[in-house]
Amino acid sequence: MTDIVFSHSYYYKFDAKQWKNQTPFPPLGTIYAAAYLRENGYTVDLFDANLLEDPKTVKPFLEKQQPRIFALYDDGFNYLTKMCLTKMREAAFTMIKIAKTQGCKVIVCSSDATDHYEKYLDAGADFIIQGEGEVSLKALVDALTKNEGTKTINGLVYQQGKEIIKTPKRVVTKDLDEFPLPAWDLVDMDAYKNVWKNSKSAFTLNIATTRGCPYKCNWCAKPIYGNRYNSHSPEYITKHIKYLSETFGVKRFWMCDDIFGLKPNWVQNFNTSLKAEKLSISYYIQSRVDLLLKEDTIDALAESGLEEVWVGAESGSQAVLDAMDKDTKVEQIYEATRLLKEKNIRVAFFIQFGYLGETKEDIAKTISMIKELVPDNIGVSVSYPLPGTKFYDMVKDDLKLKANWTDSDDLAMLFKGTYSSAFYKKLQRYVHKEYRIGQGLEHLKHFNTNHIKSILKLAYYIPSAFIDKLQLKKMKPSNA
Repeated sequence: MTDIVFSHSYYYKFDAKQWKNQTPFPPLGTIYAAAYLRENGYTVDLFDANLLEDPKTVKPFLEKQQPRIFALYDDGFNYLTKMCLTKMREAAFTMIKIAKTQGCKVIVCSSDATDHYEKYLDAGADFIIQGEGEVSLKALVDALTKNEGTKTINGLVYQQGKEIIKTPKRVVTKDLDEFPLPAWDLVDMDAYKNVWKNSKSAFTLNIATTRGCPYKCNWCAKPIYGNRYNSHSPEYITKHIKYLSETFGVKRFWMCDDIFGLKPNWVQNFNTSLKAEKLSISYYIQSRVDLLLKEDTIDALAESGLEEVWVGAESGSQAVLDAMDKDTKVEQIYEATRLLKEKNIRVAFFIQFGYLGETKEDIAKTISMIKELVPDNIGVSVSYPLPGTKFYDMVKDDLKLKANWTDSDDLAMLFKGTYSSAFYKKLQRYVHKEYRIGQGLEHLKHFNTNHIKSILKLAYYIPSAFIDKLQLKKMKPSNA
């Protein structure tokens, strides 16, 4: 009999766009919580939904383990969970109902449950943990084990009779090194490695060096870790990398922080710590262009093994960046891209279309920026309103018919923007084609045999993009 079975509600196979990549990551936030509860004396196990096809398969697992508590604890480090995709919500409800039939107390900790706790309570959950979950979960499990009350435990939502009880928010943990290394031993690592063999990349594991983000982009939600920014020490992360390298033979890492290396001198000290342990790795990160331009940050990143950086470029229009409260300049995107390329670091752009007030001129500036800078990769999406954000409050009256995407490739406009969903879906495809044209032409200038495929594809992308451009010109604004 197990005290707690941990699980989560993200199924890669329910998200065709993500599953197509064949690059799944274990549920890092889930196994952090499992490690913390295990360190505090509880027996734990993991039902990892990532690679599975049916949430109903949780039933035989629970029948075998017979846990007292089922903790549906989503991976808060996976940005996809913040999107609250409806397919994953439905999977969560199925798992909750099954766990209840097995006599479990059900505890849920997720972005979606934080935003929509009533739905999860209606589905049968006994408790919702809001915000950072480990400490609240441990306090709650202690209370349930001792048959004590729960009203004094911060960070909870639950129903008592007809009344919904919400306790005060819990302050996030400042010293992240207090947490043990995640319970990687609970993960079927061979299953992940087998999937990665179908990708074009070396097997990669995910690490979080920080929690939270202090910036205030008005469309970005922070339901779990908030606006506070707390960091592991470089020594803790080096220890983590060494363990993963020695245990699983992995040399490549996805640093899944919202913002990597914000703390002054952290990157430089991380580089020194890796050298002291004689660890040679490659990794990729998310960052901001203004942050990358500080001091010798790019030099230290390159020396420590940085392979690629994804930056939230968002738009080539300063007017759009200002409307988003992004607090970055278009000129900084250009300068950071130039410096990263000089160091042979791949640079990738997150691009966001459809923000309120966006014009055709704004869109043209973004496309021009992509064609001029020729990033190594792009991710194109449309603005997505998340509860708790200023942007959500601005458009919430438009969200009556649909408030969440079904999967990450949905791309539906959930509010009344300048153009329709059909326009932005066509635009997304067009921008990718223009990007591939720019990439192919760049490869033609600096020809080598590795570039033959992208050069040959110009014969498809050039006429196809031309047709898309003509079709986009015919599509009128929503208010026309």
